[in-house]
Amino acid sequence: MSKEEPLILGIETSCDETGVGIVRGQTLLADAIASSVEEHARFGGVVPEVASRAHLEAMVPTIRRACETAGIKPTDVDAIAVTSGPGLAGALLVGVAAAKGLALSLDKPLYGVNHLAAHVAVDTLEHGDLPKGAIALLVSGGHSSLLAVEDITEGVVPMGSTIDDAAGEAFDKVARVLGLPFPGGPYIDKAARDGGDRLYVKFPRGLTSQRDLERHRFDFSFSGLKTAVARWVESKRRDGEDVPVNHVAAAFQEAVCDVLVRKAIDACKDRGYEHLLIGGGVAANSRLRQMAEERCTAAGIAVRVPRPGLCTDNGAMVAALGSELVRAGKTPSPLGLPADSSMPITEVLNK
Repeated sequence: MSKEEPLILGIETSCDETGVGIVRGQTLLADAIASSVEEHARFGGVVPEVASRAHLEAMVPTIRRACETAGIKPTDVDAIAVTSGPGLAGALLVGVAAAKGLALSLDKPLYGVNHLAAHVAVDTLEHGDLPKGAIALLVSGGHSSLLAVEDITEGVVPMGSTIDDAAGEAFDKVARVLGLPFPGGPYIDKAARDGGDRLYVKFPRGLTSQRDLERHRFDFSFSGLKTAVARWVESKRRDGEDVPVNHVAAAFQEAVCDVLVRKAIDACKDRGYEHLLIGGGVAANSRLRQMAEERCTAAGIAVRVPRPGLCTDNGAMVAALGSELVRAGKTPSPLGLPADSSMPITEVLNK
């Protein structure tokens, strides 16, 4: 190990992005990404076999590009970090196999990390050390979670999660109903900003009634909202009326963000925490960022959100978590570590 901050190479292949990041301590040196999203667009969602094949083709060129950007050789790194779960099984296998090969050939320690915990750790690259006690709101195509984080290297405590569709999944499905491209998040965000009236329709807020809060205080549900939007649009089209896409997109987005921020602030108050971390692909949404900032300021809670490019899946977040684990002196994963598609959030490091 070098005397200066550890140099970590991180590999991310949990879904459709092949990401390779290189971090020294908490300084980002390279964040190379090869996305296969265009190959999935015609199917309206990610196809696991297509994603796995794309990772195989992109892995070596992306590692090479990251090293060139960082101005290092693979032999310079102190450790290899890789997403070992959760995610698509085939996609994870490609990344884990590549990381094992690197670790073995370079004689470097290997850290198999949790994808969701990495979304929390990436904030260190922008804002430094994580606060000692924070709520993390993770929102993406596959996950909507509220986590209590005292020390990211020790683990996290799940407070709530989605019981059906994740927020990002709902964005994709509503975008399809509105005739917008895949992935839906950026297009709904843009449609809402382009003259959308977020008060045009009052769409339902899932799991916010008093009865729901008794059982699912910190859980999320977006399936009912998605269905409500689809039925509203269908009724307009059935009556021969034009569907105001911008207004519907804005009203739908408002409903999602309202629930996410409301429950995140409630979780902060419940734990007595004064910091909220937001991560995951949906954290790039402009309305979510704006609403969180406004409401958290009013509640006396500090918000930390990485720049949009670090919110979506990337290798930098994996390297960032690997760096925190190395700096904390955590024991590396065994070379035989598996790809675990259902790796629990309570398990930050695959041992």
